[in-house]
Amino acid sequence: MATTTTAERVRAVLSDADFPAEKADLVRCAENAEADPDTIKALGAMPPVEYANLAEVLQSVPLDQGQSPAEEAARRQEHDKPGLAQQEKDVSGHPIVDELGENRGS
Repeated sequence: MATTTTAERVRAVLSDADFPAEKADLVRCAENAEADPDTIKALGAMPPVEYANLAEVLQSVPLDQGQSPAEEAARRQEHDKPGLAQQEKDVSGHPIVDELGENRGS
């Protein structure tokens, strides 16, 4: 299971962060603010880019949505935004069935 945190925890530990900031600077800021280990790990899981503000951080950090693993899996099945990891995308039916309308027993 991926390490997650909440938006409230991220806001609290990054309240003193200076933006724009690199990922390493944000992790260091969270460590200095004595963040819990899950929040530090979640910040470490973000892409290594420069973040212009806290809103960009909150879009990138894995947040706990309070959902069970089954609910989270169902949400990922319905996800259809391009440019995201495969596990985040909707997986359609079999490509032959999609194209021909039938599966010829192969």
